Amino acid sequence: MDMVAAGYCMYGSMTYMMLSVGNGVAGFTLDDFLGEFVMTHPNVQLPTYGSIYSINEGNALHWDAATKAYVEEQKASGKCSLRYVGSMVADVHRTLLYGGVFMYPADKKNTKGKLRMLYECYPMAMLMEQAGGLAIDGEGNRIMEKPPSAGIHDRSPIYLGSRENVERIKELLAEKNQ
Repeated sequence: MDMVAAGYCMYGSMTYMMLSVGNGVAGFTLDDFLGEFVMTHPNVQLPTYGSIYSINEGNALHWDAATKAYVEEQKASGKCSLRYVGSMVADVHRTLLYGGVFMYPADKKNTKGKLRMLYECYPMAMLMEQAGGLAIDGEGNRIMEKPPSAGIHDRSPIYLGSRENVERIKELLAEKNQ
């Protein structure tokens, strides 16, 4: 996918904007006093491995074998913790800043995944990859190499975040979903 820019804004107690124009990721925080965004994260870089995984475990009964295996590995390791807000932007923001992995797999109810390629998967995948991470679909293919096939609302499963975390999921997908 040829993209020239990707980003998001997130507001709460503070307002953040993360942006990539194809040369890394920069983060900005809204300064209420000035009324403008100030660069607070000039070069966001994901750690190669992160200890936080983010997924809706309420859907665990409907996951594929690889996703189940990865989550069980994380729990058994004792090194990882689950953090799930339920908002892709908030969960991806944390992953972008601290590392780890965000997962929204396909399941028995949503066999093609639930997130939309054009305005959810592609932008977040670009941000993660520009920060040194990876983003793959439910077959282990890079999201940024996956062409949309069903129009602007085409959907896909997605796993994105720190390189080692996503590579492990990719291995499990190849092994378990054959």
